[in-house]
Amino acid sequence: MTNLSEFSKKIEDESQRQRIEELFTWINEHFPQLETVIKWNQPMYTDHGTFIIGFSVSKKHLSVAPETVTISTFKEAIEKAGYQHTDNIFKITWEQEIDYSLLQQIITYNIQEKIDYTKFWRE
Repeated sequence: MTNLSEFSKKIEDESQRQRIEELFTWINEHFPQLETVIKWNQPMYTDHGTFIIGFSVSKKHLSVAPETVTISTFKEAIEKAGYQHTDNIFKITWEQEIDYSLLQQIITYNIQEKIDYTKFWRE
C-alpha cells in the first residue's frame, strides 16, 4: 500500500470510506504543502520529512494521531468536541462530525512547532 487511494479501497464500509476520502481531500486542499505517506499501514502527513498527523480506522472510529504534546495542548478542545482521547490519539466515532476547525488548528500547530525540526517524531 503506497497511497491514499489504496488505503481507502481497503475500507469495506462505503460510508466510512467516503468520510475518510472527504477528510483526505480537505487536508490536501487546506495544506497542499504536506506530503502524504503510508507508514505502518497508516496514512500520515509530513512536512519536510517530519511527522505532522496520522490516521487509522477501525470498525467503530477513526483514530487521529497528532503526537502526545499536541494532544496535551488541545486536550480541552478535543474533549469539548466530544472526542475520546488517550495520550497519543483521539477518536472520532463514525457517528460524530469531524471538527475541521479543530483539525486545522492541530495541523497548523504541528507545522509551526516543527518548522525547524529535522527528525520524523518529536523526542
